[in-house]
Amino acid sequence: MVQSANFAVLGKNIAPDLGKKGPTSDLAFYDRKDSDVIRTWVHPTGYPDKIQPMIQAIAMSEFAVLCVENLDKFAGEQIIALDMLKKDRGVLLHTFDVDAGRLEGMIKGTAVEKYVRAEHDTVREAVDAFEPIQNDGPPEVVVDQCFDVKGVGTVILGNVTSGTIKQYDTLKLYPGGAEVLVKSIQMHDDPVTESAAPARVGLAVKGARPEDVGRGDVLCEDADVRTEMELDFAKSPFYKGEPTEGQGCLACVGLQIRAAKFSSLSPLKLAFEKPVVCKEGQTVMILKPESETVRIMGSGTIR
Repeated sequence: MVQSANFAVLGKNIAPDLGKKGPTSDLAFYDRKDSDVIRTWVHPTGYPDKIQPMIQAIAMSEFAVLCVENLDKFAGEQIIALDMLKKDRGVLLHTFDVDAGRLEGMIKGTAVEKYVRAEHDTVREAVDAFEPIQNDGPPEVVVDQCFDVKGVGTVILGNVTSGTIKQYDTLKLYPGGAEVLVKSIQMHDDPVTESAAPARVGLAVKGARPEDVGRGDVLCEDADVRTEMELDFAKSPFYKGEPTEGQGCLACVGLQIRAAKFSSLSPLKLAFEKPVVCKEGQTVMILKPESETVRIMGSGTIR
């Protein structure tokens, strides 16, 4: 079976040097197939204007490639995000005019400190050294795109985040819970009959329309759907201010980004305007996009 490895490419976009360009929106995808391994790189083209694509690029990847070109607040924001989302496997490099000593000081004590150091002419070799990480369990696909294809019908693009998806599986699409049949599966434009986590797939499905599917929706057998959740929360030391009861924010749960409010501070609880698919122990990033400094308020795990 073909295996997969997925990378977030942050900072300078070096993904064109690593793979062939695919779909592009606020996230740009690149991939390359070598023998029985498909490597995919996702770069948040909508960042830094919006912080959400950067968080989503990290959330959909097992590994990261951080190419620092400026030691500014955005470099700091990306380092904070990688650390809070516990992405401790990756590659770090920088452009010629970045002070390496200052950069090492910025990443000290964070997940990024563990990254393999590379130069521009060795980054491909460094990236290819990472082996795919298998994730057994019930079948699950997290959706990032959905559209209609003439003669095919509804097509979902996303990542298999758990277990194995098979042709003709019948699953449910959450948070709504609609029943969906997987008619066919593609990986790297090739048809396959099954695909195991952490593969990136295209699924032709029956039972869902593109207008009913959103980024972050989950195809699985069963899911925990909530409109309120309690978190073990830790505020970022770089964020100015404190959460207050009733205060609004954006919460990132996987690829879902939802408007929320602090409904309680002790214990800390978030109330959502729309249902959220989640898991106990999952990390939630809390954002304040309007902040003029660091836009990451903090993070917490779901109780």
